[in-house]
Amino acid sequence: MNVTITLSDAITALIAEKRAVGYKYDAEARVLARFEAFSRSEFPGLDTLTEASVQAWIVAGRRRDVKPATLQTLAAPIRELARWLGRHGLAAYLLPRAALPRPARYVPHIYTDAELAALFSQTDRCHYCAEVPLRHLVMPVLFRTIYACGLRCSEARLLRVADVDIDAGVLQIRYAKGGRDRQVPVSGPLRARLSDYDARVGGHPSRRDWFFPGSRPGEPLTLVNVNHNFRRFLWQAGISHGGRGHGPRVHDLRHTFRGQQPAVLVRPGARRRRAAAGAADLPGSLVDRRHRLLLAPDRRVLPGHHHSGAAGDRRRRAARDGRTA
Repeated sequence: MNVTITLSDAITALIAEKRAVGYKYDAEARVLARFEAFSRSEFPGLDTLTEASVQAWIVAGRRRDVKPATLQTLAAPIRELARWLGRHGLAAYLLPRAALPRPARYVPHIYTDAELAALFSQTDRCHYCAEVPLRHLVMPVLFRTIYACGLRCSEARLLRVADVDIDAGVLQIRYAKGGRDRQVPVSGPLRARLSDYDARVGGHPSRRDWFFPGSRPGEPLTLVNVNHNFRRFLWQAGISHGGRGHGPRVHDLRHTFRGQQPAVLVRPGARRRRAAAGAADLPGSLVDRRHRLLLAPDRRVLPGHHHSGAAGDRRRRAARDGRTA
């Protein structure tokens, strides 16, 4: 290997490159730091990736009895490091993807109207606690915002006060997946709920930069905190949880939001049922719903719209030629 580039140099350069194009690359950076320490301990003087060093890293992970998904998490940054070295003309072992078992695919839980009503009802019953004095105010609004705006949990809990424009009814999501920013419209009912929440917690000393403050002053809600409360609300609502890795998860509220948008548009009475389920805060503008219809897994045809694809092409050709499809 080129003596001017050490393994530490290569890792630093890779992380800088990823972040320069918009990736957070925080978790990956931690994996790479652990791999560097492991390589330095087990393979002193080695400044590249060899099959022996990479396989030893994977074996060490297997000895801890980690799940296939965790193994993939441990391997992915090492593959990226091998590619970076290769692009710079340096020999490095690239672990084949087939070398690791594929993790089981998680099937999202799509909440029913009754489950949503029960869940939101329990968040509304969250009581005051002196140790976390804002919890009873934060939780009902947090989970409704995640659902009604289709947010990822991290996007909601890391909202800053300046990111929530209540007057305009817009959330500014920063550094989301892939390092992208985006704006999310807020419905009238949710905007009213956000306004009431903001008025009640705005002057609290723990409320500084974060719209949903955590238990420690000046810090946002932690993922552990959100999941702990979510599991409690599920249990109180009588919604069965399959255990770690099986759900339902907080993120499934986002899947439910995306899947229900077509129903709100095309099913008679669907909007009323959403409201009856405690989900009157759903969703953004009609334009936003039409946009999300294209992204939702359950794609229905709006009145006056037609399916695209091969079947639609055949019908259009038949109509043009005067034939019956």
